[in-house]
Amino acid sequence: MGGRVFLAFGVWLTLLGAETQDSGDCARWCPENSSCVSATACRCNPGFSSSSEIFTSPTEICDDINECESPSKVSCGKFSDCRNTEGSYHCVCNPGYELVSGAKTFKNESENTCQDVDECSSSLHQCDSSTVCFNTVGSYTCRCRPGWEPKHGNQKNQKDTVCEEMNLPTWTPAPGVHSQTLSQFFNKSRTWAETSKTSSAKVTIQSILKGLDELLEAPGDLETLPRFQQHCVATHLLDGLEDVLRGLSKNLSVGLLNFRYPAGTELSLEVQKQVDGNVTLRQNQATMQLDWNLAQKSGDPGPSVVGLVSIPGMGKLLAEVPLVSEPEKRVVLNETHQGLLPILLSDVISAFLSNSDTQNLSSPVTFTFSHRSVIPRRKVLCVYWEHGQNGCGHWATTGCSTMGTRDTSTICRCTHLSSFAVLMAPYDVQEENPVLTVITYMGLSLSLLCLLLAALTFLLCKAIQNTSTSLHLQLSLCLFLAHLLFLVAIDRTEHEVLCAIIAGALHYLYLAAFTWMLLEALYLFLTARNLMVVNYSSINRFTKKLMFPVGYGVPAVIVAISAASRPHLYGTPSRCWLQPEKGFIWGFLGPACAIFSVNLALLLVTLWILKNRLSSVNNEVSTLQNTRMLAFKATAQLFILGCTWCLGILQVGPAARVMAYLFTIINSLQGVFIFLVYCLLSQQVREQYRKWSKGFRKLRTESEMHTLSSSAKADTSKPSTVFKTMVLNWEQFNPYGTFDYVWGFHCCC
Repeated sequence: MGGRVFLAFGVWLTLLGAETQDSGDCARWCPENSSCVSATACRCNPGFSSSSEIFTSPTEICDDINECESPSKVSCGKFSDCRNTEGSYHCVCNPGYELVSGAKTFKNESENTCQDVDECSSSLHQCDSSTVCFNTVGSYTCRCRPGWEPKHGNQKNQKDTVCEEMNLPTWTPAPGVHSQTLSQFFNKSRTWAETSKTSSAKVTIQSILKGLDELLEAPGDLETLPRFQQHCVATHLLDGLEDVLRGLSKNLSVGLLNFRYPAGTELSLEVQKQVDGNVTLRQNQATMQLDWNLAQKSGDPGPSVVGLVSIPGMGKLLAEVPLVSEPEKRVVLNETHQGLLPILLSDVISAFLSNSDTQNLSSPVTFTFSHRSVIPRRKVLCVYWEHGQNGCGHWATTGCSTMGTRDTSTICRCTHLSSFAVLMAPYDVQEENPVLTVITYMGLSLSLLCLLLAALTFLLCKAIQNTSTSLHLQLSLCLFLAHLLFLVAIDRTEHEVLCAIIAGALHYLYLAAFTWMLLEALYLFLTARNLMVVNYSSINRFTKKLMFPVGYGVPAVIVAISAASRPHLYGTPSRCWLQPEKGFIWGFLGPACAIFSVNLALLLVTLWILKNRLSSVNNEVSTLQNTRMLAFKATAQLFILGCTWCLGILQVGPAARVMAYLFTIINSLQGVFIFLVYCLLSQQVREQYRKWSKGFRKLRTESEMHTLSSSAKADTSKPSTVFKTMVLNWEQFNPYGTFDYVWGFHCCC
């Protein structure tokens, strides 16, 4: 047993000696970064790799394994980075971060304690004396000190900001303007420019706005300057204020600012880093909404600024400013038409952005103004202040549209930025409505045809000619001439004198038509009142004696007085009609309202008389039939007597649009109602139309027969016979007519 153990121990020693000898031989041929496995094989060390795990070729190479290469099983955690080393790796914190322990490296995520380093509290930042260091998460930024501004084109990033001393725009008075008050203000502005180098931008902005507020609250000798010089001063103040606020606001901290001063000057300003979405600035009298992307110019690394400043005191300098509403036509209301100058309703506001290129915005800006109450039927305009070539300016509407208006607020939308306001037209303006225009022209054209036919009927139909027919005829003629002149000449505003004459003629013709409507209602009432009297001669004599002096004389007196008192108020810039200034329009509205009120009262009394009379004459007529007849005739007489003109007064509130359509349709068809009631619904007239139709057909037949024959004698005699027959037929009609209890209100209706 002992021999066997000894033998085994000897063999083990022999093998160990052989391996040691072979190991020395292996070290000579195994490549770098590897170790031998046996006398004939090698293996790469940890952190290295070869084509196979164990290799026997002396030409094999062990390459470094990049543990940080993706995909990687190594996880260092947030705010850190993996760094590969020869045969290994380690983790390091990102720039701006460090380990809590102060160590430089760590091995895995569980050891990660990276936290932000405050570079501004140490000497790690590189901001110079013109800038201030602001720590950010993982980094820092350099911003210009108060009184300094970034030097454009000299910075690659916010750490490389290069600043230069900021110079506020120099405000100077407009050329040729001499004002002690204005000089004092500009002297103060130079002081503000100096103090801005040592004060914060916020303090400088407050000083400027306070000075401007005090200037406009007590303008001093500015109010004694000529109007055009006041407009030049306003232009320079608005331009200078916008430039100064844009420059100073870039040095403000991120956030929202609001300032308000005793005279009403108010600033709302928001500074943000580049963001998307909309921004809304709200003030007491105005609101602005726009896209944030408009505020920043492409390539500008600075913050985005949006500002809105309300300057109610500027209205003192912008009184009697002309308006250019149509640049292509250059229609300007100048100081020679002071009564036509627009009225400033709202505060003057100025909008500005950090982006100074705001003349053609990619998306519109929406403004909502609160203002004084709008006078009914006055047009409201969204305008901006356009600088003139002479250094002054005027109101213009290009690029701005009125989206909606109420009694005390208006919404505007503009495609550029400037100074804005809401104006009110100085005269009543009828809103252009294509549908109402078409209805008006079609209705009046149809009325003209019907009035012409009615007038010819009243002239030629001898059977119905009496006092009542004379009233119908004069009313038809006045309405025909008034409608015809309205259609062909209401828009002829090119020549001021001609337009005034047209307006005066329309004034007279429409007043004459209303006067004849009054005479119609009066005669209708007298006829109904005297139904018990067989002889109507007293009524006819009374009516014939007064109707022409009243029908044509009263309107002539009213027009003569109006023309003598204010001839310059005939004709407006858009229509040849009466201007509303100083109540001049009541030269037409007053008599018209009085007449249709009296007509309505007379008609109601007449209906009451006729209702009682119809019931007493024929008790067999049912109440329903009686009511239907009276309702129909009352409606027809409402149209004829002009009572429907009261719909024009009702064009207010929610029902204004409906009333406008009813007013236009009914009153443009007044001639149609006259022809319908007095001609087509008259039995005598219908009978006469039938006889005329038969006579014309017979005349046509006779003419065709004479054409076929070659007898010249027959060709000239037969039509004469027909004409004589027609005359005899006319004379056979009862010249006085009868009162029809079913259809008539007065004789020969």
